[in-house]
Amino acid sequence: MSRLVVDIQKQLGDMQIEARFESDVGGITALHGRSGSGKTSIVNMIAGLAKPDKGRIALGEHVLFDSTKGIDLPPQSRRVGYVFQEDRLFPHMTVRRNLLYGATRATTSDSILNFDDVVEMLGVASLLDRQPHHLSGGEKQRVAIGRALLSGPEVVLMDEPLVNLDLERRGEILPFIEKLRDATGIPVIYVSHATEEVIRLADTVVMIADGKTVASGPLEEVMSRLDLRPLTGRYEAGAVLNVRVGNHDNDDSLSSLNFSGGTLLVPQVEAPAGHDLRVRVRARDVSIALTPPHGISILNVFPGRILEMAETGTAQMDVLIDIAASGSADPCPLWARITRRSAADLNLEPGLIVHALIKAVAIDRHSLGQ
Repeated sequence: MSRLVVDIQKQLGDMQIEARFESDVGGITALHGRSGSGKTSIVNMIAGLAKPDKGRIALGEHVLFDSTKGIDLPPQSRRVGYVFQEDRLFPHMTVRRNLLYGATRATTSDSILNFDDVVEMLGVASLLDRQPHHLSGGEKQRVAIGRALLSGPEVVLMDEPLVNLDLERRGEILPFIEKLRDATGIPVIYVSHATEEVIRLADTVVMIADGKTVASGPLEEVMSRLDLRPLTGRYEAGAVLNVRVGNHDNDDSLSSLNFSGGTLLVPQVEAPAGHDLRVRVRARDVSIALTPPHGISILNVFPGRILEMAETGTAQMDVLIDIAASGSADPCPLWARITRRSAADLNLEPGLIVHALIKAVAIDRHSLGQ
């Protein structure tokens, strides 16, 4: 698989698009930002549906656009699979024929997956003889994803593919997107304004604001930056922890998640022991104590050292704590959101040793990613 490199500019009305980023090979790169920030315009230029004013787009050695060299490949020559917000299936065709239409765009050498592979991966075998008007919204999007995969793409673009689905249908689709990422090795550019989708799916996050790339990097780094709160949402701000599933306590319906800061107890997760997960811990779900607390219901208590304190312009304050276990080579940052009065009463300051408290029930299924 090839790495996608994007460095483009375009004037769109009052908005100046300036996008610069690289995708992971075989991973999901999320373009994340508020609605109307220019994310769809960027993927349309990658697909060849819109033309940048200047810049360069390349898939490995395959140059899709280069303003200095006069290269601008048409969409059908770019080997890009596109999954739109709407399913855009042919209403007069069965699911089988819709999928096979995608395969007509691929050559034998292009194809990583064959028809049977895609049908099995997306769980659409029982739908093959149906027409789109007999499918649910989630089923339609699965077929749309399958059609994109069968076109033999070097990269798959997904533009808010879940935005028109209800919460239940979104939950149905997410595991299939994870399968696509893990089983195919095809890089995916995933456009979304939904933080929970980004946390669950992305390896790399590119933050877009007013048409411009304002941050790019590993999910854990970008989503933990409090300077990006206006973009990620102050309510959702927090840290992302890489964890490994330990034991399941069936009596108490709890799971142990091991990470560099120790062991996090959460409501039982549907993943086997040894499975790697990502956990989003919202800053608003973390409290601070000066000494190890006793006689409380909170199960997760982690000693750590305050690294940074940030004002929010409100009654609240954000405190960055390194909770890495003794002997750990890398820091384990965790954000806590408390009131300014609490910070003053506790005399909190950088360098102080404290204890971070996380309620187990604060970690729900929307906080977990593969």
